[in-house]
Amino acid sequence: LMKQKFVDELHWIQEDEMLDLIAIAQSAPGAIAVNGAIVVGFKLAGILGAVTAIVATIIPPFLIITVISYFYELFRDNYVVGSVLSGMQSGVGAVIASVVIDMGGGVLKQRSVLSIVVMLTAFIATYVYKVNAVYIILACIAIGVVRTVITQRRNAQ
Repeated sequence: LMKQKFVDELHWIQEDEMLDLIAIAQSAPGAIAVNGAIVVGFKLAGILGAVTAIVATIIPPFLIITVISYFYELFRDNYVVGSVLSGMQSGVGAVIASVVIDMGGGVLKQRSVLSIVVMLTAFIATYVYKVNAVYIILACIAIGVVRTVITQRRNAQ
């Protein structure tokens, strides 16, 4: 969703920059939406942009959850509310699938053999071998650091 808004609609940043920012946001602890907003806000407007992004990302869900928790006792056993929440799970799954497909397409567009191999290896490690996501993230960070160092050394020569 952030990619559609910031890259496709508003043209504030390039798609490859967005992929990099999302990678940074995913590696940080916390909600991806908040982390993504922070790194994009910082990229666009520095510290003030990051602070604005934090407030704008946290306040609406905070208010919604506060209202829901206040009325939770009234709705807890309501069949309709339970059905709506079950339906929302499907929607969340669809959004996650859309993001994965979009980001995977971005990696494929780069035509970087290393990026494609890392993406496929991470997928296989997660879903076939059930490797903990923390180890995959740490491995990807290490690969990214090594790749960056090598690229910077080549450019310096």
